[in-house]
Amino acid sequence: MAFLFIIAIILFILPWLIIPLAIFFLFNLLLLPFGFTLRSLLNLITIPKQIWQIALNRRLRINHALEHATINVLEEHYGPQKLAGFAQEDGFFLKGTVQPNMLEEAARIGLGRMLRGEHNLAVHDRCGTSIAAANFLAAIVFILLLLVTHQFTLLNVVLAMITANLLGPFLGKWLQTHFTTLTDVGNVEIVGVEYRTPHYGLFPIQLGFIPMEYFVRTRFYH
Repeated sequence: MAFLFIIAIILFILPWLIIPLAIFFLFNLLLLPFGFTLRSLLNLITIPKQIWQIALNRRLRINHALEHATINVLEEHYGPQKLAGFAQEDGFFLKGTVQPNMLEEAARIGLGRMLRGEHNLAVHDRCGTSIAAANFLAAIVFILLLLVTHQFTLLNVVLAMITANLLGPFLGKWLQTHFTTLTDVGNVEIVGVEYRTPHYGLFPIQLGFIPMEYFVRTRFYH
């Protein structure tokens, strides 16, 4: 909304920009179906490969599940959190403005609750798997429409995006449950939390509104 307001002010001050801007937007609108086609073909190849690579890595799937469980516990206690996560074989990263002691406590609580059977904690709505699933669905629908209609149209793009938004979350949760997370956490423990402080020049500065990056380290018994 703010962007449109700024554009309106600029056009009011410099009305001669209306025609060049209109040509620019129309040109990009015409190219959108072609760009969407290339991106769809790329997603059809890369997304299944990425999902399969995660599915074959047991430790990565377990840490991915612990990452989701940690975020879910934090959101249960403190409300929605602007946290981004990334799992590795020896733990998982979280980026956001949460205190390290709260993060470690949430990780341990999440692990304990999954050990007691709360496997739903391993799934999270904002997971990158769900985003990838939506992109994959959009790619499939768009390519199918392209094969049927033989036309590069904006309507096909819109229909593909609508389908992805409607069905993507369901496919994303299914993929998380069966391919990208694993709730068999009986042989893993939380070691601790490592975190970084932003540096400006030679002086480290820690401010509450600057997202911090944390690494929750895990250890597997065998």
